[in-house]
Amino acid sequence: MSGLEPLMSIEELSEYLHVPLRTLYDWRLSGKGPCAVRIGRQIRYFVTDVHEWLRTNRETEPGRTPDGR
Repeated sequence: MSGLEPLMSIEELSEYLHVPLRTLYDWRLSGKGPCAVRIGRQIRYFVTDVHEWLRTNRETEPGRTPDGR
């Protein structure tokens, strides 16, 4: 199993980001959050997808969002 990429649950992601679960569910519905994988009734996130999503949402410079605002 060591060759498999690690997954995190939505609860783990909530704790990692310090964001309420409801916010993560809202982000999923609006397409704002990281891509997820549905396994049965569970939602899981590849750790690399979370890191990539964070990189794409990182400020381009202090106080400047990726879209220039």
